[in-house]
Amino acid sequence: MDAAPEIQALLDRLPAPDKDGKLTGPAPADAEALYKEILDGGPDRLRALVNAVAETAEGEGWRARYLLHGLAMHVGRPGAEAQRKRVVEALAAALGGDRPKAVLAFLCQELQAAGTKEAVPALARLLADEALCEPAAMALLAIADGVAEPFRAALPKAAGACRLTILQGLGALRDGASAEAFRAALGDGDREIRLAGGWALARLANPADAAALLKAADGAEGWERIQATKHCLVLAERLAAAGKAAESRGIYEHLGKTRTDPSERYIQVLAIAALK
Repeated sequence: MDAAPEIQALLDRLPAPDKDGKLTGPAPADAEALYKEILDGGPDRLRALVNAVAETAEGEGWRARYLLHGLAMHVGRPGAEAQRKRVVEALAAALGGDRPKAVLAFLCQELQAAGTKEAVPALARLLADEALCEPAAMALLAIADGVAEPFRAALPKAAGACRLTILQGLGALRDGASAEAFRAALGDGDREIRLAGGWALARLANPADAAALLKAADGAEGWERIQATKHCLVLAERLAAAGKAAESRGIYEHLGKTRTDPSERYIQVLAIAALK
């Protein structure tokens, strides 16, 4: 995409890579001058910069991406809340446009760096898109404020990689309201969904989930058994840290008694050491 003339003039001021292809960027004072000109140009100039982002960074495509990323980082500094709001609004508005998926993914990455709760609705709409669900989820998790509900709302309709990403997002948030969804995931036909559910339950540290996590670990094989057992250990550690020693002890005792195969001897040793 050809940049608007006023944006192209700013892009041309970025120093070219050296003879070895290394990009060092402008001097800090020069970079700040560029950012000031963009911000002083109002919404139209911000929109023009966003519109200049090409599908790839090949050739001269790196310039608009470089400048927009630098701007996103610049407005994250203390005292720049008003500027940050304007940049976030421009990025969020662009997510609703007809742009290549690669460009939309890049804009999500910039919202991961600079995003605020104002961008949550625009990012939440991308959770159903398999190509954009992951970058949108990462941006939402970075924002954190008010993102659990959009994740929850997206989960019932999600499938495939989107469902896994959303479950992992809710687990990262330790969303207690999603506990039943995590428990249901333990019985899913997809191994990665089962593991995501177990990981999330371990992070919630509810002693009532110990039996289900131990059952899932006992019935698994190979890699899944290793990971599911790790979830049990995480739950035991969290319960102990929360002062629930008896519940934690029960998990360690079970693992100590059941991990008798030589390949799992390390689990038995760990459990016995924890009990001591």
